[in-house]
Amino acid sequence: MSDQPQLSQEMINDFVVAAHSDLDKVRTQLAEHPALLNENAVWLETPIQAAAHVGNREIAEFLLDQGAPLDICTAAMLGQRDDVAALLAETPELVNAVGAHNIPLMFFAALNGDTAVAQQLYDAGTPINADSDSQSALHGAVLGAHVAMTRWLMDRDANPYAVDFEGKTAFDRAEERGLTEIADILRPFFAVDEDAGGGA
Repeated sequence: MSDQPQLSQEMINDFVVAAHSDLDKVRTQLAEHPALLNENAVWLETPIQAAAHVGNREIAEFLLDQGAPLDICTAAMLGQRDDVAALLAETPELVNAVGAHNIPLMFFAALNGDTAVAQQLYDAGTPINADSDSQSALHGAVLGAHVAMTRWLMDRDANPYAVDFEGKTAFDRAEERGLTEIADILRPFFAVDEDAGGGA
C-alpha cells in the first residue's frame, strides 16, 4: 500500500485551479502529491485541460512530461501536427471533440494561432462554428491575439456573433483588450449605419 495521503476533493480542485496559471504551485503540489496529476475537479476539469483551454503552454508541457495524457485539444493548442494527425487517424470522430467547459476543438487551434493546424482540423471535418455557450474558435483567436488566425476563420465563415460564457462577442473582447487590428476585421459586422441621421 502507498504511504501517500488520500487526496481530498478540495486539494484536487485547488490543483486544477493552479494548473491554469501557476506553474510554481503546480510543481510544488505535484511533487508532494503525484496522484493529483490526472484527477478531476468537481466541475469536471483535469489539470491538463485547465492548462490547455487558457493556452498555458509551459504548464501543459510540464504536465505532459509528468505523464498526463495528451488529448487532441491539448495537441491542437500546442501545435503538435503529427499528434493531431495520429489521434484523428486512430479516432476520426475526434473532429468533434470538446475540452473543458464544453469548449470546441477549433478554439484550441485558434488559441495557438497555427493556421496549419486549424486547416488540418478543418480538412478532417472539424467545424468552425461548433455549438458552444463558452468559447468559439473566434474567441480563441482573440484570446491569443492572432490576427492571421482571425482572418483565416473569417475567410471560412466564422460566426462573428457567437458569444462567450459572459455573453460577449469576439469583437467585444478585441475592443476590451485594445486589439485594434483584430477589432477592425470584425467591426464591419457590428457597425451602426453611420450614414443614417447625423451627417456633418
